[in-house]
Amino acid sequence: MRKLECGLQPVGRIPNSEFKILTSIIGEFVNSMSTRLKNFLYYWLPVILYCLAIYIQSDLPASEHIPSFEFSDKVLHFFAYAVMGILFYRAYQTLRIKDNPQMLLLFSVVSASVYGISDEIHQYYVPFRDASFLDVIANILGAVCGVYLYHLWIFYRNRNQRTELR
Repeated sequence: MRKLECGLQPVGRIPNSEFKILTSIIGEFVNSMSTRLKNFLYYWLPVILYCLAIYIQSDLPASEHIPSFEFSDKVLHFFAYAVMGILFYRAYQTLRIKDNPQMLLLFSVVSASVYGISDEIHQYYVPFRDASFLDVIANILGAVCGVYLYHLWIFYRNRNQRTELR
C-alpha cells in the first residue's frame, strides 16, 4: 500500500452508493454556494456599492453644479433615497422576511432612512458641507415613496403574471 504525501494511507475504494451520496452532498453544497454568491452579487452588492457611492459623494465638498431651482437639493435627496429604499427592498427579498410584506416594507424604509440620517450626521463633520434637517426629511420621504411604489409594482406584476397563467 502506498503512502499519500500527507502521510495518510488510502483505506480502499469507496462503495458506489456512498460515492453517489457524497457527490450529491458536495453538488448541493456547491449549488447552494453559487446561489448565495448570485444572491450577493445581484441583490446585496448593488446596495453596498450605492451606500458607498453616497458616502464618498458626501465626503467631498459640496458641488456648485446643482440645478438652480429652489429646493433642488431636496429633490435629489428624495430620488437618491427612493433608489436606496428600492435596493434595500430587493436585497431583503432574499431573506426569510420576504413572506411578510409589512416587515419587508418596514425594514427597507428604516434601513434607507437610518442611512440617510447617518449620512447627514457624517456631512456635519465634513469641511465645506453642512447637515440639514430638511435633507433628512427628503431622505425619509424618498425612502418611503420609493419602497412603497416598488412594492406596488411588484404586487401588480405578480398578480398579472398569475392571471396570465390561468
